[in-house]
Amino acid sequence: MSQLVDRTITALRAEHDDLAGLVRTLTDDQLAAIGGAAEWTVAQTLSHLGSGAEIGRAPIARAAGERVEAEENQTIWARWDASEPRAQAEGFLEYNSRWLDTVEALTAEQRTSLTVDLGFLPEPVSLETALGMRLSEVANHSWDVRVAFDPDAEVAANSAAVLVELLTGPVGFLLGFLAKPAELPSPASIAIPGGGLVVSDSVSLVPDLESPSATFSGSAAAFVRLVSGRLKAPYDKGIDVAGNVTLDELRRVFPGF
Repeated sequence: MSQLVDRTITALRAEHDDLAGLVRTLTDDQLAAIGGAAEWTVAQTLSHLGSGAEIGRAPIARAAGERVEAEENQTIWARWDASEPRAQAEGFLEYNSRWLDTVEALTAEQRTSLTVDLGFLPEPVSLETALGMRLSEVANHSWDVRVAFDPDAEVAANSAAVLVELLTGPVGFLLGFLAKPAELPSPASIAIPGGGLVVSDSVSLVPDLESPSATFSGSAAAFVRLVSGRLKAPYDKGIDVAGNVTLDELRRVFPGF
């Protein structure tokens, strides 16, 4: 478990450093651009990541023994939503850095043993799960920002590999929220980079498939975008599915968030 936690933290640090380097160069007009999240500007996407970092740091810090006084989530969201685009971008840089500082400071024992009460799930989750959920958010929304300025942008390869592994285990339950298996006319098992996607009455990711009924031709990064509803034209060039299911059918299974 600790090794996967370490790799997830490393991926999150790389995501921040890459995105922060871009954010620091953006003009006001660029902050107002629309990226991969069609209903949000770049600044609003950064606001979403920044407010998530502010809210998400508190339960991890508490689990590690820090006394944290935190505002209600609704108050935090309202403050971020009312901020100017430049302040939203700068707030992302500040609060995501603080979130990373908190998790990077965790000891080896804490990385293995901590459970985190996120406040919106039925019970506390492992640190591995909390970090995996954050990586899913950050990797996808980082792409949302970067693709506004680079149509060939892709989810970071290391983040994608870690996310595929996480989806086969501690954050696999997310597929229950993201997927609509009834959209597929018949069951399918699809080979993907790093594992297999099984769609029947439910949807799951497994480490291996012996006899897949279909094969996804894209990278692990493209698969991560499929799961989050981001594998759409014009960002799906060269990607297809061969077998008893089509790419369009899989897109209906994963409508996105």
